[in-house]
Amino acid sequence: MSNQAKRVVLVSRPVGEPKASDFRIEDYALPTPGEGQVLLRTIWLSLDPYMRGRMSEGPSYAAPVPVGGVMEGGTVCEVIASNNPSFAKGDIVLARAGWQTHALSDGKDLRKVDPKLGPVSTAVGVLGMPGMTAYTGLLDIGKPQPGETVVVAAASGAVGSAVGQIARIKGARAVGIAGGKDKCDYVKRELGFDDCLDHRDPDLAAKLKEACPKGIDVYFENVGGAVFEAVFPLLNDFARVPVCGLIAQYNDTEPSVPKWASSLMRAVLTKRLTIRGFIVRDFAARHPDFQRDMSQWVREGKVKYREFVTEGIDSAPGAFMGLLKGANFGKQLVRVGPDKA
Repeated sequence: MSNQAKRVVLVSRPVGEPKASDFRIEDYALPTPGEGQVLLRTIWLSLDPYMRGRMSEGPSYAAPVPVGGVMEGGTVCEVIASNNPSFAKGDIVLARAGWQTHALSDGKDLRKVDPKLGPVSTAVGVLGMPGMTAYTGLLDIGKPQPGETVVVAAASGAVGSAVGQIARIKGARAVGIAGGKDKCDYVKRELGFDDCLDHRDPDLAAKLKEACPKGIDVYFENVGGAVFEAVFPLLNDFARVPVCGLIAQYNDTEPSVPKWASSLMRAVLTKRLTIRGFIVRDFAARHPDFQRDMSQWVREGKVKYREFVTEGIDSAPGAFMGLLKGANFGKQLVRVGPDKA
C-alpha cells in the first residue's frame, strides 16, 4: 500500500461560477489511525449542488468549508485499518470523508453499507442522501394523491428522477423538466414520466401549461429561476411546493427581484399554497422507511437510476463545475479508488 494520499482543498471563495483556480490538489502522507480510529480508503465520492453553498461564507444551514480545508462530500469507503472494535478491515461504510483518497474517523459518523441492497455506489445515490431527499420531500411535504399532477425540475438528475418515479408509484401524473432532448427522452422512455419538457425551450411556459391541463398540485423545487416562473401561474389551490435546492441561482453574484415576487405572497394566501424548504436530515427518523421502500422499488425495477462517473480524485473539480452547468446525465460520482465490493 502506498504511503501517499491525495486531497482537494478550497483555495478561494468563488465569485459567481467556481473555476479551476478555486481548488488545489495536494499530496499528503497517509495518516495512521490512533486509538479508537479507523483508516478509510475512499471508493466513491458524491458530488452534489449543495456543495456550492459550502464554498461561500454567507449564513447557511451548515458551516462553510474553510479556505485551505478539504472540500466537503459524502463518500463510500473501505476500512483498510482499524483500531475500533465496531469496524473490521474490509468493511464498506458510508462516511463524510470529503474530496480525498483517505481519511481517519472515530467511527461515530460511519454507517455500514449492505452490499445486498445494491451496488455500493447507490449508498450516495438512489439509496442514499439524494434518494432520501426525493422520498421525504415528496411524500412528507408534497403528499401526492392519485390523479394529481406532480412537476419536478432537473428530472434526469439524482433527486428529480426519483421524485417523478415515486410520484408514479403513488398514482400521480409526473411531468419532468430537464435540459435537452436526450435527457427528456430518457425521463419519458426509461423512467416512465408522463411527459418531460426542455427547460431551454423558449416556449416552456406554454408547453408546460399544455402538459398540465388540470394545473399543478405538487412542484418539487430544486432549480428556481426561469423554471419556477413557468410553474408559478399553474399552481392549483392547496398546491404543495417542497423546496430542496435552487441550483439556477447558486452562482448569482447580485440579489435579484424576480418578476413574480410581488404576486407570490398573494398567491400563497388566495391559493392556500404550502411552500416549505427542507434539509434531508430533518427527516432522519424516516430513514428505515426510506431504506425499506426504496431498496424494494429498485429491486423490482419500479425506480431506475443512472450514474455519471468520472475517474480519480483529480477529476472532482471539473466534474463539480460541470454539475452546476447540467453537464452530468444522472447521479454525479467520482470513482476515487477500486470498487472491490
